[in-house]
Amino acid sequence: MYKPFDLTGKVALVTGGNSGIGLGMAMAMAEAGADIAIWGTNAAKNAAAEKRLAATGRKVSALLCDVSDEKAVDAAFAETLKIMGRVDGCFANAGVSGRAGAKSFTEMSSEEWHRVLEVNLDGAFYTFRAAARHMVERGGGGALVGTASLAAIEGAPRSEHYAATKGAIISMIRALAVEFARYGVRANSILPGWIETDMTANAIGNEKFAGNVLPRIPMRRWGTGEDFGGIAVYLMSPASAYHTGDTFLIDGGYALF
Repeated sequence: MYKPFDLTGKVALVTGGNSGIGLGMAMAMAEAGADIAIWGTNAAKNAAAEKRLAATGRKVSALLCDVSDEKAVDAAFAETLKIMGRVDGCFANAGVSGRAGAKSFTEMSSEEWHRVLEVNLDGAFYTFRAAARHMVERGGGGALVGTASLAAIEGAPRSEHYAATKGAIISMIRALAVEFARYGVRANSILPGWIETDMTANAIGNEKFAGNVLPRIPMRRWGTGEDFGGIAVYLMSPASAYHTGDTFLIDGGYALF
């Protein structure tokens, strides 16, 4: 019987896993049999997500962790290993968007630039570094998955800092795919389009914005966190054993139209 999507016995770590895309991925993997560790910066959201995930019957851990803090990431990863025993898949999904302050790139402050880079790029580096060390040391391979964005491949005016981090995720993932293939570790990136999450709530809730963007999505709806469950299970599973260094654009056809 063909059961490559059965994740029983595997442990997935999802940063930013307490809502949106991260929670959508975590829920699907839990339902496929994986034990789940999530990191987030909001205790209440962590607790609510942990309760939902635990309802699947899987072992769940929810830790407070700001991925922009190098020491916090290393400590959280060590604690995750203590609780879960191992990490087979690491999904660097935590991220922030740009603040709607500056009207132009020329007015963007260096503080705002670094705020976004520290979470989106430095955070992914710290997270992947800890995961790669663990996967090499214990042997047996694993999966590294980075959440990039449509902004990485399309022009994103006034969001150059956000776009820069997401483009960098793709490049970092490709480098990881080559360097760690010898250890059986695969690395791939996911590029979400316009997804209805806490991060995009203000934009999607803007009538003018929605009126301009929604008609450009061939599927005529916003994406949801649940739309990322399938790709997460695939990338975590033996079904993707020979699939590495790729980018998965999940945008309802937006980039085509």
